[in-house]
Amino acid sequence: MQSCAARWVMVMLFVFAVPTAPSLAQVPGHLQIKIVKAGLVAGGGVGHGVLSYRGRDYPFRVVGVSVGLTAGASVGRLEGWVTGIHKLSDFAGTYRSIGGGGALVGGAGTTHLRNENGVVIKLRGPRAGMEFAANLSRIRILLQ
Repeated sequence: MQSCAARWVMVMLFVFAVPTAPSLAQVPGHLQIKIVKAGLVAGGGVGHGVLSYRGRDYPFRVVGVSVGLTAGASVGRLEGWVTGIHKLSDFAGTYRSIGGGGALVGGAGTTHLRNENGVVIKLRGPRAGMEFAANLSRIRILLQ
């Protein structure tokens, strides 16, 4: 009986004493983006932002095009979350979105984007300018 109890104690010590591997769970990142857009039928936009991920900040550039019903120009300061990053290089790439929105002097918008690596970005924030859009967007994010 003592032998069995001693073995059980040894097993428990081993289980709790062995270091565990770091978690492979995905950690969401936080984004802040400033983007300027303009267009008539087809549109374009450029901007920059910061990805805060695993305690570090990574600057990036944004270049985008949209095709569909687009008219006007706007400036947006968007903020949100990014999920699906396994390694930092997954974040860079081409994102696609179908949607629309508008601003008349001021407004707010939300955007959901997904890239070829399975990374999903959800953004929201205020816009200033005059714009109406119902289109297909393709946005390229480049880490700096």
